[in-house]
Amino acid sequence: MAAGLAEPARWRERRHRVARVLQHIALGTDGRRYQRCAYNLGMPSPATHSLRRALLFYELAFLALVIVTGGMGGLWAYFWQQASREALRLNELTDAAQDIRAVLFQQIKDVALARLRHDPDLDEVHAHYYRRIQAGFNTLRRLSAARPEDYAIQSMQEGYGRLQADLQAALKDSSVVNRIAGNEMLDPRAAGNLLSGFEQSYQSLRKLLDGRLAAQQAGIARWNRSAPYLLPIPMLLACCLLFFSRASLRRNFVDPMRAIILSTERMSSGDLGLRLPVVGVTEVAQLAESVNRLAIDLAASRDAVVASERQAALGALVPVVAHNIRNPLAAIRASAQVLEHLDDPQEAREIAHSIVATVDRLGRWVSALVSYLHPLKPHLRPVAATTLLAAVEQLIAPRCAEKALSLVRAPWTEGVSVVVDSDLMEQALYGLLGNALEASEVGSTVYLGVAATPSNVVFSITDSAGGLPFRPESTGLEPGPTTKRFGTGLGIPVAFKVCQAHGWALEFDAAHALGTQVRITAPRSAPLDEES
Repeated sequence: MAAGLAEPARWRERRHRVARVLQHIALGTDGRRYQRCAYNLGMPSPATHSLRRALLFYELAFLALVIVTGGMGGLWAYFWQQASREALRLNELTDAAQDIRAVLFQQIKDVALARLRHDPDLDEVHAHYYRRIQAGFNTLRRLSAARPEDYAIQSMQEGYGRLQADLQAALKDSSVVNRIAGNEMLDPRAAGNLLSGFEQSYQSLRKLLDGRLAAQQAGIARWNRSAPYLLPIPMLLACCLLFFSRASLRRNFVDPMRAIILSTERMSSGDLGLRLPVVGVTEVAQLAESVNRLAIDLAASRDAVVASERQAALGALVPVVAHNIRNPLAAIRASAQVLEHLDDPQEAREIAHSIVATVDRLGRWVSALVSYLHPLKPHLRPVAATTLLAAVEQLIAPRCAEKALSLVRAPWTEGVSVVVDSDLMEQALYGLLGNALEASEVGSTVYLGVAATPSNVVFSITDSAGGLPFRPESTGLEPGPTTKRFGTGLGIPVAFKVCQAHGWALEFDAAHALGTQVRITAPRSAPLDEES
């Protein structure tokens, strides 16, 4: 009663959950929320992206990583190039300013000495130094790359102009010339008094250049300090991208494909009730859905085939059962009718014994039929081929003695083995050999053989009874013509079934138009001494 009440409640709860999912979809819920709802319902989660899109993303990510790495390397090279070029320019500016200052000191000295000696080439000396200093200023202006530098060079050049005017005025004064004669002008400190305006401009330019050089060195130092931290960044990004792409591909492609392969192997072995999870990239999810639909279709087809085969088997079995039961019953009925009119006790006893024998034969046939219809599960182990056939020969020896039959081993190959359920195969061989004995004349010979090839072992039973009156089939239960008194008519079907359970081949052929040869071909196994 409780189970009957719980079932509707469970379905009501499921309908409510379905309604909530439909409501979320109608309201435009996002993908993650839909996946959670689908998971609650036991529905497969839809694939989020295709394999082509994922591969494109990984390729673009690796391309971006290469660009970033190349950009960092190019930026580093560009910085070093610019830093080296700027340092070289500042050093050249400093050297050019120092050259101007040194030439200016030399000019003051040489011009003063030429004036003191009344050198007629005084103007040429003055012009020579003037051109050198102007060339130095041209170099400074050419090397200048910033407005503050231009201002400092211009201030320095203006100071030089004022210095030239002061120098001309000083050289016209005889007292100044006398001081020059006293070597006061040759003293750098004395020259420094004259060059005070120019010297201030020069020091301003030097201070500016020294500051820029210090800033340049500080920038280089910062790059050097940050290099150990910046250089591993591309490597870390590459490792992270590789780990992410590997994990993503494994989760969305490799694992689902492995599940599909394992599931298809299980389906191929007959487990058609298995269903694959529809996960991973779009292509894999579609493949899983196709495999699931294929499994459903195969299961339906298998059920239809099994039902059809069952009906066919029953249709083939019914006539056999009817035949094998109707004939003994008819014989029993006829014997019973004869008993009613017999006065001879001896004849009555014989008919009664015939009725009992017929009933026993019918019972044996029913038991054999039930045994035949029961599924076989062989328990395999390696057995010597000659030992298997010798055991059957020993079991049937009493029946051979009754008819004075001879069993001859030809051919008889020792040292070969097969993997077999010896009990089942002995039963099959006993039935086949019994058929040969029943069909053979008194005093005749039946040949038992074990032949070996590189890959197979062939068991053979050959008689001289004139051949079979019918062609045995592996799927037939119809009894053929027989003269047996105690057989069931199922020896050959049982032998076929046992051989099929082992994967062996059973064949019936004419033997020199005089008899029948039964051959059982089995795969050869390793020798017993090697297996042990």
